[in-house]
Amino acid sequence: MNSGEAILRFNKVSFAYKQNKPILDEVDFTVRQGTKITLMGQNGAGKSTIFQLIMGVIKPESGDVNLGAGVTVAIAKQVIPRNMLGLTVREFFQSCFKEKVYDIDPKIDEVLEIVNLVADKDRIVKSFSGGQQARLLLASAIIQNPDLLLLDEPTNNLDKDGIAHLTKFLIDYQKTCLVISHDANFLNAFTHGVLYLDVFTRKIEQYTGDYFDLLVEISARIERENRKNAQLAKKIIENKEKMNYFAQKGGKMRLVAKKMRDEAKEMEEAKVDVRREDKTIRSFIIPVQQGIGGEILSITSLSVMKNHKPVQRSASISLRKGDRLLLAGPNGIGKTTLLESLASGKAKGAKIAPDVKIGYYRQDFSTLNFDDTVYQSFSSVAEDCSEEDIRSMAAGFLITGDLIYAKIGSLSEGQKGLVSFARLVMQKPGLLILDEPTNHINFRHLPVIASALNKYEGAMVLVSHIPEFVQQIKIDNVLDLSK
Repeated sequence: MNSGEAILRFNKVSFAYKQNKPILDEVDFTVRQGTKITLMGQNGAGKSTIFQLIMGVIKPESGDVNLGAGVTVAIAKQVIPRNMLGLTVREFFQSCFKEKVYDIDPKIDEVLEIVNLVADKDRIVKSFSGGQQARLLLASAIIQNPDLLLLDEPTNNLDKDGIAHLTKFLIDYQKTCLVISHDANFLNAFTHGVLYLDVFTRKIEQYTGDYFDLLVEISARIERENRKNAQLAKKIIENKEKMNYFAQKGGKMRLVAKKMRDEAKEMEEAKVDVRREDKTIRSFIIPVQQGIGGEILSITSLSVMKNHKPVQRSASISLRKGDRLLLAGPNGIGKTTLLESLASGKAKGAKIAPDVKIGYYRQDFSTLNFDDTVYQSFSSVAEDCSEEDIRSMAAGFLITGDLIYAKIGSLSEGQKGLVSFARLVMQKPGLLILDEPTNHINFRHLPVIASALNKYEGAMVLVSHIPEFVQQIKIDNVLDLSK
């Protein structure tokens, strides 16, 4: 296939899930050979659904998904499936192929070098940190050497060096790539165009250039549409005034009035639906547990990973109400492990004051029961909340309509994140433990979330590799595990 030829075409593709929720409505777009295209849209709009359609995992209700003749496709998903977490590295990569690959070890070495990860091939996948698992996901797609590479939120959990490494890889990449991401700065470094899935129309808008170019085009379009509608509205009012005048005259003037009425109706029909912007979650506050005071958390020692082995080191951390601690360090050093041990109360060298309620946001959402409905998940932590209260809270996080009765496991990763934040509001914790809370979240929501965390009056321990997000929160202390 020559550079510039169409490698992928969606032709009037429509799709809805079993619960009759329409996702795509006669979607049309084209991806050309050798281009790097961004797929953007609101949490839950259906971006991952488009990837599933491309992979052939699901079929469109109508329309066609056309891949070029002989085109191979591989995907790096957002998270490693739970049934693969118990595999060794070698087994994980072998699972990428339908038939057994006998010389797979050299291929694994090559792709691990590409993603900048050192890993024993007999090591179990679940023992890797979130950032290391993100690298494994990327490598699992690259090892297949596909014509079309699909990346679903590839920067999630990656540290600064990991994002820089991935960015360079994509800039140098010679094949076709389609990327889902909410990280505008990352995308703008390599993208040739943007496919924007509009959650309201359920159609794809195709733009040339990067995300900033998209914003300019959308703003200009909205301005044009508003201006056209304002001009039509003015003419309609003028016509109606003249129409009423002529109608009262009787005789032939009534025919003139009827003609003007028809013209006004045509102008009403000529009005366009002005493009609506993605909704942003409502501003919210995470209430602090009442009656807590004094020292909430103390850390005198902790374990970090050095050369793939745990090493004990001393620390001197004391958090009281209003104190915020940022845990820093590269992927794999032990940040998530430390947060998990703190939340479970099993951290050696750490002490949490008795009766302090912990609000724990896990990057893999494993604190959520995927078999619960959203309503059941909220009810399990809501205190003295009526169904109306729960629905109102859910609506603030864009969980509306029948979605509140959907199972957690059926939600998009971004929606699971919003559910997790809503649960924190209902829990009213005294200590917040947050592990990569920006993962999967639409960037439009991040300022709202940062503001809520900044206003939180309890103690907080935060891990985030997004400097722009962290800068919006007043941090009192930084514990760099690499030092």
